[in-house]
Amino acid sequence: MNRKLIILGTLGAIVFLLIVSAGFVVNETEQVIITRMGKPVRKPITTPGIHFKIPFIEDATFFEKRFLEWDGDANQVPTKDKRFIWVDTYARWRIADPLLFFQRVRDERGAQARLDDILDGETRNAVAKHNLVELVRSTNRKPLAMSDSSLSDNSIEDVFPTIKYGREKITREILAAAGPRARELGIQLLDLRFKRINYVEEVQKKIYERMITERKRIAEKYRSEGQGEASKILGAKERELKKIQSEAYRMAQEIKGKADAEATSIYASAYNRNAETRDFFRFLKTLETYKSTFSDKDWLILTTESEFYKYFKNISGK
Repeated sequence: MNRKLIILGTLGAIVFLLIVSAGFVVNETEQVIITRMGKPVRKPITTPGIHFKIPFIEDATFFEKRFLEWDGDANQVPTKDKRFIWVDTYARWRIADPLLFFQRVRDERGAQARLDDILDGETRNAVAKHNLVELVRSTNRKPLAMSDSSLSDNSIEDVFPTIKYGREKITREILAAAGPRARELGIQLLDLRFKRINYVEEVQKKIYERMITERKRIAEKYRSEGQGEASKILGAKERELKKIQSEAYRMAQEIKGKADAEATSIYASAYNRNAETRDFFRFLKTLETYKSTFSDKDWLILTTESEFYKYFKNISGK
Protein backbone atom coordinates (compact mmCIF):
# COMPACT_ATOMS: atom_id res chain seq x y z
CA MET A 1 0.00 0.00 0.00
CA ASN A 2 2.75 2.38 0.94
CA ARG A 3 4.60 1.45 -2.22
CA LYS A 4 1.58 2.29 -4.36
CA LEU A 5 1.23 5.64 -2.64
CA ILE A 6 4.83 6.43 -3.27
CA ILE A 7 4.50 5.54 -6.94
CA LEU A 8 1.32 7.57 -7.30
CA GLY A 9 2.91 10.50 -5.52
CA THR A 10 5.94 10.31 -7.76
CA LEU A 11 3.79 10.13 -10.88
CA GLY A 12 1.73 13.06 -9.64
CA ALA A 13 4.84 15.14 -9.00
CA ILE A 14 6.15 14.33 -12.47
CA VAL A 15 2.84 15.29 -14.05
CA PHE A 16 2.77 18.52 -12.05
CA LEU A 17 6.30 19.37 -13.12
CA LEU A 18 5.43 18.63 -16.74
CA ILE A 19 2.36 20.88 -16.54
CA VAL A 20 4.32 23.68 -14.83
CA SER A 21 7.19 23.49 -17.29
CA ALA A 22 4.80 23.27 -20.24
CA GLY A 23 2.62 26.25 -19.33
CA PHE A 24 3.59 29.91 -19.40
CA VAL A 25 1.76 33.22 -19.12
CA VAL A 26 1.90 35.96 -21.71
CA ASN A 27 0.76 39.40 -20.49
CA GLU A 28 -0.39 42.42 -22.49
CA THR A 29 3.09 43.92 -22.86
CA GLU A 30 4.80 40.76 -24.17
CA GLN A 31 5.05 38.63 -27.27
CA VAL A 32 6.66 35.17 -27.42
CA ILE A 33 8.60 33.04 -29.86
CA ILE A 34 8.66 29.26 -29.23
CA THR A 35 11.97 27.69 -30.22
CA ARG A 36 13.23 24.12 -30.37
CA MET A 37 16.96 23.69 -30.33
CA GLY A 38 17.27 27.45 -30.89
CA LYS A 39 15.06 27.49 -33.97
CA PRO A 40 11.53 28.93 -34.16
CA VAL A 41 8.85 26.23 -34.55
CA ARG A 42 5.60 28.22 -34.35
CA LYS A 43 4.07 31.51 -35.22
CA PRO A 44 4.68 34.29 -32.70
CA ILE A 45 2.31 34.39 -29.73
CA THR A 46 0.99 37.94 -29.35
CA THR A 47 -2.28 37.36 -27.48
CA PRO A 48 -2.15 37.53 -23.67
CA GLY A 49 -3.13 34.53 -21.59
CA ILE A 50 -1.90 31.03 -20.64
CA HIS A 51 -0.09 29.10 -23.35
CA PHE A 52 1.73 25.77 -23.51
CA LYS A 53 4.87 24.29 -25.02
CA ILE A 54 6.56 20.94 -25.02
CA PRO A 55 8.42 20.77 -21.72
CA PHE A 56 12.20 20.38 -21.71
CA ILE A 57 12.26 20.49 -25.51
CA GLU A 58 10.82 23.84 -26.45
CA ASP A 59 11.74 27.23 -24.99
CA ALA A 60 9.73 30.43 -24.81
CA THR A 61 11.58 33.66 -25.72
CA PHE A 62 9.82 36.80 -24.58
CA PHE A 63 10.00 40.17 -26.35
CA GLU A 64 8.63 43.59 -25.47
CA LYS A 65 5.50 44.73 -27.22
CA ARG A 66 5.82 48.30 -25.92
CA PHE A 67 7.81 51.17 -27.41
CA LEU A 68 11.56 50.96 -26.85
CA GLU A 69 14.22 53.65 -26.71
CA TRP A 70 17.35 54.04 -28.80
CA ASP A 71 19.83 56.65 -27.55
CA GLY A 72 22.69 57.25 -29.94
CA ASP A 73 26.16 58.48 -29.13
CA ALA A 74 27.15 62.05 -29.95
CA ASN A 75 29.13 62.14 -33.20
CA GLN A 76 31.18 64.85 -34.88
CA VAL A 77 29.70 65.43 -38.33
CA PRO A 78 30.45 68.05 -41.04
CA THR A 79 27.51 69.92 -42.56
CA LYS A 80 27.10 70.90 -46.19
CA ASP A 81 28.50 74.37 -45.46
CA LYS A 82 31.60 72.79 -43.82
CA ARG A 83 30.62 73.41 -40.22
CA PHE A 84 31.84 70.72 -37.84
CA ILE A 85 29.22 70.00 -35.21
CA TRP A 86 28.35 67.44 -32.56
CA VAL A 87 25.06 65.69 -33.27
CA ASP A 88 23.28 63.67 -30.57
CA THR A 89 20.06 61.84 -31.54
CA TYR A 90 17.51 59.51 -29.98
CA ALA A 91 14.69 57.43 -31.42
CA ARG A 92 11.66 55.31 -30.48
CA TRP A 93 11.08 51.88 -32.00
CA ARG A 94 9.15 48.69 -31.43
CA ILE A 95 9.35 45.04 -32.40
CA ALA A 96 6.85 44.77 -35.24
CA ASP A 97 7.69 41.22 -36.38
CA PRO A 98 9.00 39.15 -33.45
CA LEU A 99 9.83 36.11 -35.61
CA LEU A 100 11.93 38.15 -38.06
CA PHE A 101 13.39 40.09 -35.16
CA PHE A 102 14.49 36.85 -33.49
CA GLN A 103 15.94 35.47 -36.69
CA ARG A 104 17.93 38.62 -37.54
CA VAL A 105 19.06 40.16 -34.24
CA ARG A 106 18.06 37.58 -31.56
CA ASP A 107 17.50 40.10 -28.77
CA GLU A 108 17.27 43.81 -27.87
CA ARG A 109 21.02 44.15 -27.40
CA GLY A 110 21.60 42.99 -30.96
CA ALA A 111 18.85 45.32 -32.16
CA GLN A 112 20.48 48.30 -30.43
CA ALA A 113 23.79 47.54 -32.13
CA ARG A 114 22.16 47.30 -35.55
CA LEU A 115 20.20 50.51 -34.96
CA ASP A 116 23.47 52.24 -34.08
CA ASP A 117 24.77 51.43 -37.53
CA ILE A 118 21.57 52.30 -39.36
CA LEU A 119 20.52 55.52 -37.59
CA ASP A 120 24.00 56.93 -37.08
CA GLY A 121 24.81 56.35 -40.74
CA GLU A 122 21.60 57.92 -42.03
CA THR A 123 22.02 60.84 -39.63
CA ARG A 124 25.51 61.49 -40.99
CA ASN A 125 24.21 61.38 -44.55
CA ALA A 126 21.35 63.77 -43.78
CA VAL A 127 23.55 66.25 -41.92
CA ALA A 128 26.14 66.24 -44.72
CA LYS A 129 23.44 67.13 -47.28
CA HIS A 130 22.13 70.25 -45.48
CA ASN A 131 23.48 73.52 -44.16
CA LEU A 132 23.70 74.07 -40.44
CA VAL A 133 20.79 76.51 -40.34
CA GLU A 134 18.50 73.81 -41.73
CA LEU A 135 19.38 71.57 -38.78
CA VAL A 136 18.88 74.31 -36.20
CA ARG A 137 15.70 75.99 -37.35
CA SER A 138 12.26 74.45 -37.95
CA THR A 139 10.39 77.45 -39.39
CA ASN A 140 11.09 80.81 -41.01
CA ARG A 141 9.49 82.69 -38.15
CA LYS A 142 11.50 85.75 -37.13
CA PRO A 143 12.17 86.10 -33.37
CA LEU A 144 9.96 88.65 -31.61
CA ALA A 145 13.07 90.35 -30.22
CA MET A 146 13.98 91.34 -33.78
CA SER A 147 10.68 93.15 -34.43
CA ASP A 148 11.86 96.31 -32.64
CA SER A 149 15.55 95.86 -33.37
CA SER A 150 17.63 98.46 -35.13
CA LEU A 151 19.02 95.85 -37.50
CA SER A 152 18.14 96.23 -41.14
CA ASP A 153 16.23 93.58 -43.07
CA ASN A 154 19.46 92.43 -44.70
CA SER A 155 21.16 92.08 -41.32
CA ILE A 156 18.25 90.06 -39.95
CA GLU A 157 18.39 87.84 -43.03
CA ASP A 158 22.09 87.26 -42.38
CA VAL A 159 21.42 86.23 -38.78
CA PHE A 160 18.25 84.25 -39.52
CA PRO A 161 18.40 83.13 -43.15
CA THR A 162 15.37 81.58 -44.80
CA ILE A 163 15.31 77.78 -44.65
CA LYS A 164 13.94 75.33 -47.18
CA TYR A 165 13.70 72.13 -45.13
CA GLY A 166 14.20 72.64 -41.41
CA ARG A 167 14.90 70.21 -38.60
CA GLU A 168 11.49 68.50 -38.74
CA LYS A 169 11.75 67.56 -42.41
CA ILE A 170 15.33 66.38 -42.00
CA THR A 171 14.34 63.99 -39.21
CA ARG A 172 11.52 62.71 -41.46
CA GLU A 173 14.12 62.12 -44.18
CA ILE A 174 16.27 60.10 -41.79
CA LEU A 175 13.28 57.99 -40.75
CA ALA A 176 12.27 57.44 -44.38
CA ALA A 177 15.79 56.29 -45.28
CA ALA A 178 16.31 54.11 -42.19
CA GLY A 179 12.79 52.65 -42.07
CA PRO A 180 13.16 50.00 -44.81
CA ARG A 181 16.47 48.79 -43.37
CA ALA A 182 14.93 48.54 -39.91
CA ARG A 183 11.88 46.63 -41.23
CA GLU A 184 14.26 43.99 -42.57
CA LEU A 185 15.12 43.34 -38.92
CA GLY A 186 11.50 43.15 -37.79
CA ILE A 187 11.74 46.65 -36.30
CA GLN A 188 9.41 49.58 -36.82
CA LEU A 189 10.95 53.01 -36.32
CA LEU A 190 8.40 55.33 -34.72
CA ASP A 191 10.24 58.61 -34.29
CA LEU A 192 13.68 60.20 -34.35
CA ARG A 193 14.78 63.53 -32.90
CA PHE A 194 17.91 65.59 -32.54
CA LYS A 195 18.63 65.68 -28.85
CA ARG A 196 21.48 68.14 -29.13
CA ILE A 197 23.39 69.99 -31.84
CA ASN A 198 26.46 71.96 -30.93
CA TYR A 199 29.66 73.27 -32.45
CA VAL A 200 32.96 71.59 -31.77
CA GLU A 201 35.06 73.46 -29.20
CA GLU A 202 37.29 75.28 -31.70
CA VAL A 203 34.32 76.62 -33.64
CA GLN A 204 32.44 77.52 -30.44
CA LYS A 205 35.14 79.99 -29.47
CA LYS A 206 34.92 81.73 -32.84
CA ILE A 207 31.13 81.83 -32.66
CA TYR A 208 31.19 83.33 -29.17
CA GLU A 209 33.69 85.95 -30.30
CA ARG A 210 31.48 86.81 -33.24
CA MET A 211 28.41 87.04 -31.00
CA ILE A 212 30.26 89.30 -28.56
CA THR A 213 31.44 91.55 -31.40
CA GLU A 214 27.92 91.75 -32.83
CA ARG A 215 26.40 92.60 -29.45
CA LYS A 216 29.05 95.28 -28.88
CA ARG A 217 28.33 96.77 -32.30
CA ILE A 218 24.62 96.97 -31.55
CA ALA A 219 25.30 98.40 -28.09
CA GLU A 220 27.60 101.04 -29.58
CA LYS A 221 24.91 101.95 -32.10
CA TYR A 222 22.39 102.40 -29.28
CA ARG A 223 24.90 104.53 -27.37
CA SER A 224 25.56 106.78 -30.37
CA GLU A 225 21.82 107.17 -30.96
CA GLY A 226 21.37 108.01 -27.28
CA GLN A 227 24.16 110.58 -27.43
CA GLY A 228 22.55 112.13 -30.50
CA GLU A 229 19.21 112.39 -28.72
CA ALA A 230 20.93 113.84 -25.66
CA SER A 231 22.64 116.46 -27.83
CA LYS A 232 19.27 117.37 -29.38
CA ILE A 233 17.70 117.74 -25.95
CA LEU A 234 20.59 119.85 -24.63
CA GLY A 235 20.51 122.03 -27.73
CA ALA A 236 16.78 122.58 -27.36
CA LYS A 237 17.30 123.40 -23.69
CA GLU A 238 20.00 125.97 -24.47
CA ARG A 239 17.84 127.60 -27.14
CA GLU A 240 14.87 127.75 -24.79
CA LEU A 241 17.04 129.12 -21.98
CA LYS A 242 18.49 131.85 -24.18
CA LYS A 243 15.01 132.68 -25.45
CA ILE A 244 13.74 132.98 -21.88
CA GLN A 245 16.75 135.05 -20.82
CA SER A 246 16.45 137.40 -23.80
CA GLU A 247 12.74 137.79 -23.21
CA ALA A 248 13.35 138.49 -19.53
CA TYR A 249 16.10 141.02 -20.40
CA ARG A 250 13.78 142.75 -22.88
CA MET A 251 10.99 142.94 -20.31
CA ALA A 252 13.42 144.23 -17.66
CA GLN A 253 14.72 146.92 -20.01
CA GLU A 254 11.18 147.93 -20.87
CA ILE A 255 10.30 148.16 -17.18
CA LYS A 256 13.47 150.14 -16.48
CA GLY A 257 12.78 152.42 -19.43
CA LYS A 258 9.23 153.02 -18.27
CA ALA A 259 10.47 153.66 -14.75
CA ASP A 260 13.15 156.07 -15.96
CA ALA A 261 10.64 157.86 -18.15
CA GLU A 262 8.22 158.10 -15.27
CA ALA A 263 10.97 159.29 -12.94
CA THR A 264 12.13 161.86 -15.48
CA SER A 265 8.57 163.03 -15.88
CA ILE A 266 8.22 163.36 -12.12
CA TYR A 267 11.55 165.19 -11.93
CA ALA A 268 10.53 167.51 -14.77
CA SER A 269 7.14 168.31 -13.30
CA ALA A 270 8.66 168.88 -9.87
CA TYR A 271 11.51 170.91 -11.30
CA ASN A 272 9.16 173.24 -13.15
CA ARG A 273 6.83 173.72 -10.19
CA ASN A 274 8.74 176.71 -8.52
CA ALA A 275 12.20 178.17 -7.93
CA GLU A 276 12.73 176.59 -4.50
CA THR A 277 11.84 173.18 -5.84
CA ARG A 278 14.19 173.64 -8.76
CA ASP A 279 17.01 174.56 -6.40
CA PHE A 280 16.28 171.52 -4.23
CA PHE A 281 16.30 169.13 -7.15
CA ARG A 282 19.39 170.76 -8.59
CA PHE A 283 21.02 170.18 -5.19
CA LEU A 284 19.97 166.50 -5.15
CA LYS A 285 21.21 165.86 -8.67
CA THR A 286 24.53 167.53 -7.80
CA LEU A 287 24.90 165.26 -4.74
CA GLU A 288 24.16 162.23 -6.88
CA THR A 289 26.85 163.39 -9.30
CA TYR A 290 29.31 163.79 -6.44
CA LYS A 291 28.51 160.32 -5.19
CA SER A 292 28.92 158.66 -8.59
CA THR A 293 32.03 160.71 -9.48
CA PHE A 294 34.17 160.79 -6.37
CA SER A 295 35.87 158.13 -4.27
CA ASP A 296 38.17 158.30 -1.28
CA LYS A 297 41.19 158.08 -3.60
CA ASP A 298 40.23 160.76 -6.13
CA TRP A 299 41.86 164.17 -6.43
CA LEU A 300 40.16 167.12 -8.14
CA ILE A 301 41.60 170.40 -9.20
CA LEU A 302 38.79 172.96 -9.57
CA THR A 303 38.62 176.73 -9.92
CA THR A 304 36.69 178.69 -7.37
CA GLU A 305 34.33 179.82 -10.08
CA SER A 306 33.44 176.26 -11.17
CA GLU A 307 29.75 175.44 -11.09
CA PHE A 308 30.74 171.99 -9.93
CA TYR A 309 32.41 173.53 -6.87
CA LYS A 310 29.48 175.75 -5.92
CA TYR A 311 28.09 173.59 -3.15
CA PHE A 312 31.54 172.84 -1.75
CA LYS A 313 31.96 176.57 -1.28
CA ASN A 314 28.63 176.75 0.52
CA ILE A 315 29.63 173.85 2.78
CA SER A 316 32.94 175.49 3.68
CA GLY A 317 31.04 178.76 4.46
CA LYS A 318 32.88 180.79 1.90
